[in-house]
Amino acid sequence: MKADKIPDIIVGRLPVYLRALQRMADNGLKTTSSQELGEHVGISAAQIRKDISQFGDFGKQGTGYSIAYLLDKLREILKVDRIWDVALVGAGDMGHALANYQGFENRGFRIAMIFDADSTKVGEKIGEFVVEDAEKIAEKIKSAGIKIAMLTVPASAAQSVADKLIQAGVRAILNYAPISLTVPNNVKVQYIDPSTHLQRMTYYL
Repeated sequence: MKADKIPDIIVGRLPVYLRALQRMADNGLKTTSSQELGEHVGISAAQIRKDISQFGDFGKQGTGYSIAYLLDKLREILKVDRIWDVALVGAGDMGHALANYQGFENRGFRIAMIFDADSTKVGEKIGEFVVEDAEKIAEKIKSAGIKIAMLTVPASAAQSVADKLIQAGVRAILNYAPISLTVPNNVKVQYIDPSTHLQRMTYYL
């Protein structure tokens, strides 16, 4: 199954299922149904069955899904059955928070390098990391073979940093800067802008 044949909205729901299944496994459950999983994630049982069936037949009528098996399969599909090294660019408040966050490694990711353009931050220690000079992004990331980066830089710097990351071989960027990036078709960008999400919620208040 080619990755670009699956609608992105379906791919976006898989990590939600993965998180719920992991909680079930942590609570000692062995099997689940699409109905039960749906109640955990707020998505209809029919939608869950449809989403999962895009990737194969992982359950049996009447017996449901083996949680351990479905966890393994979803990790395989999302390619988080391994640990991905991630470069973090931007050592401000958000960068510090992400560098110290303990929830990445058990989900398939490990921050491997931190960069900043501010000379007063270069050489600073954040946990086990030493902040490196952003001028070295291209050479360091290329030599380490890193494919994923997180951007926590000001909006004015985000595009130029993204360009350097892409030249270094990065193919996935998680962007916290409040700006849309222009990237080639073979580079995937996800945006996290808390203000945008807050504005989306206030519509309903």
